[in-house]
Amino acid sequence: MMRNLKRRGLLFTAIASGALLVSGCATETTYRPATGKGFYRTGYSERQVEANRWLVTFAGNTVTDRDTVERYLLFRAAQLTLQNGYDYFVMVDRSTDRQAQTYSTPGPGWGGGWGGGWGPSWRYYGRGFGWRAWDPWWGDPFWGNNIDVRTVDRYEASAEIVMRKGTPAKDEVRAFNARDVSDRIGPTVVMPKS
Repeated sequence: MMRNLKRRGLLFTAIASGALLVSGCATETTYRPATGKGFYRTGYSERQVEANRWLVTFAGNTVTDRDTVERYLLFRAAQLTLQNGYDYFVMVDRSTDRQAQTYSTPGPGWGGGWGGGWGPSWRYYGRGFGWRAWDPWWGDPFWGNNIDVRTVDRYEASAEIVMRKGTPAKDEVRAFNARDVSDRIGPTVVMPKS
């Protein structure tokens, strides 16, 4: 009896430690140069197109919200403008893309009933889920063999900017004073820990 309690205690400790380890990894993207590839690329990157024209991007991870991604993009554009000796930048083009991946985890049970795979099944349209299938042996939403379906969003913002010196014209609504942007947004930006 005592041995079983110790095993349960060790199992609980292992599960709790694993949960803490995983939750520690789930933090939003910090302001840093881009790393990774494809869906897993995070951070900022830029590419010079002309002497004063740049393409700037910032990609967040799956826990970084859209507002943060767009704010970090604006901050990077301001930083880049100041680093190159300019006073303000004009956003010629800007976009934010949402990338989504859907994961599903099957519930208990096996879907082979009714003689090796044949059985009654229906397709139906679920609001917010699209077309889905139902059968009595696998993933039915009515009797508890649920499938956990989860969609993970990731945002990436990009902008084409033109850097200029001096003061922007009053009617130039796409112009941003780089020093002002840096001073206002800078305190809200999370930098990586050394």
